[in-house]
Amino acid sequence: MATITRRQFAQLAGAGAATLSLGGLLAACTNGDAGKGDAKPEEGVSAGTDTSKQVIVSMTPGSEPAAGFDPLVSWGCGEHVHEPLIQSTLIATTTELGFQNDLATSYEASADGLTWTFAIRDDVKFTDGQPLTARDVAFTLNGIRNAEASECDLSMMKEAVATDDTTVEISLDKPFNALLYTLAVIGIVPEHAYDDSYGDHPIGSGRYMLEQWDKGQQVILKANPDYYGDAPKMERVVVVFMEEDASLAAAQSGQVDVAYTAATFADNQPMGYDLLNCKSVDSRGISLPSVPAGGTKKDEGGEYAAGNDVTCDLAVRQAINYGVDRERMIDNVLNGYGTVAYSVGDGMPWSSTDMKCTTDVEKAKKLLDDGGWAAGADGIREKDGTRATLDLYYSAGDSVRQAIAAEFANQMKELGIEVNIKGASWDDLYPHQFTDPVVWGWGTNAPTETYNLFYSAGTGNYACYENATVDGYLDEALSTPRVEDSFEFWKKAQWDGTTGFAPQGDAPWVWFANVDHLYFAKENLKVAKQKPHPHGHGWSLVNNVDQWTWA
Repeated sequence: MATITRRQFAQLAGAGAATLSLGGLLAACTNGDAGKGDAKPEEGVSAGTDTSKQVIVSMTPGSEPAAGFDPLVSWGCGEHVHEPLIQSTLIATTTELGFQNDLATSYEASADGLTWTFAIRDDVKFTDGQPLTARDVAFTLNGIRNAEASECDLSMMKEAVATDDTTVEISLDKPFNALLYTLAVIGIVPEHAYDDSYGDHPIGSGRYMLEQWDKGQQVILKANPDYYGDAPKMERVVVVFMEEDASLAAAQSGQVDVAYTAATFADNQPMGYDLLNCKSVDSRGISLPSVPAGGTKKDEGGEYAAGNDVTCDLAVRQAINYGVDRERMIDNVLNGYGTVAYSVGDGMPWSSTDMKCTTDVEKAKKLLDDGGWAAGADGIREKDGTRATLDLYYSAGDSVRQAIAAEFANQMKELGIEVNIKGASWDDLYPHQFTDPVVWGWGTNAPTETYNLFYSAGTGNYACYENATVDGYLDEALSTPRVEDSFEFWKKAQWDGTTGFAPQGDAPWVWFANVDHLYFAKENLKVAKQKPHPHGHGWSLVNNVDQWTWA
């Protein structure tokens, strides 16, 4: 299956939608007087709109779905995963990341893990009045599996078949229990009404319907009156797309009810707003190529040079992990709005406490000393004629990653490692993905992220990491029939007491922080309890917007 890659996604997001100026807000009504009923509707808001049941949220320009609201491309189940709102899903995840039924009434896996059977509800209709059946589920999943443009990975799936109107069987090429996490964000589309224009005019069975989309500016969703579940408390959701500074200005002028912001703006809290701090698994870390220079590695973009003569040394990788002060980085870069991260997915049920790596600069220096890296006249270490110098790349358009790179470089000086930071466009950065350290952002509410980064054939294995024992644990984790029983194997892949990709093991990455997702939210808005937010500052906030209320 050809999918939209992480590279292509980053390029699309970098291109972004047009910045929406304050004067261009089409839904500029405010909820400061929610419930008083005497405010005059402004442009883009119909006279019948009850603003006590409406919320206006700002999101990044990159949050606007480039292909529209089409789950067969990227809506909901793309890199920045979220609930699709317009469409229903087979299952959903709870705030504690357990599973609960949505369209499904029950499901089970075969003993060999190769067949999943889902029974689905018989009382669900699409917004065009047609019933949703198992054939629509099969059509959606097969469509993603075979779509050239899909950003969702169902490559492990062989086929989905509707055995009757309320039963669908999903056959896999290999056991892959993490399929459940993917199914929780795949919106089901109608076979009878799907075509190339679906993304612009989606028909679904979810909590909301698309009322209006002004591309480059805003999206308006309205409650689906025929939704089979509890009726949304928030009947209208307006999402405006704007850059960080415009988002702040919109909050300062009271034109949005929830405005995304960053740590650098967090102290500029507007009057009448609270700072909403959503914990995340949005991790920032650096890949450390673990093989010597001179090789090559292929990915979807072609064949690239691979390897680094400094980071291929285990002593260097371990020293970096022990030598970095993560708390200092959070204070200096994120103004304290983050939590220390030792892995991708800290705090998740599948993460291991063995990934924790307390800062110990003296231990880091001893690792380098024992590894033969001696300080030169200028304090920079050398070994066998190789100078401990690294080029560290970051996305030039990301101020936080730039600050992380600069702080990391400063800290590494104390160890005798010279780090030259280099901002680059994604086009210029990717040729260095396998040869040089890169500041990356990762994080989902699923263990598949760990698989992608650390499996030898993983799609995000920028560290060129290979460990047969780790591969075995990851395969075993995915082949365990019950997801809950797989967690021990995910943990063993990190560290089994002898080997793994933990800092005391192969250390192919160094992780710094999970970035808090920050928003300015009006004081009288009650935002429902959030799941940990994945990578990306966008739609995951409104996963449960149907449960939000105004005080």
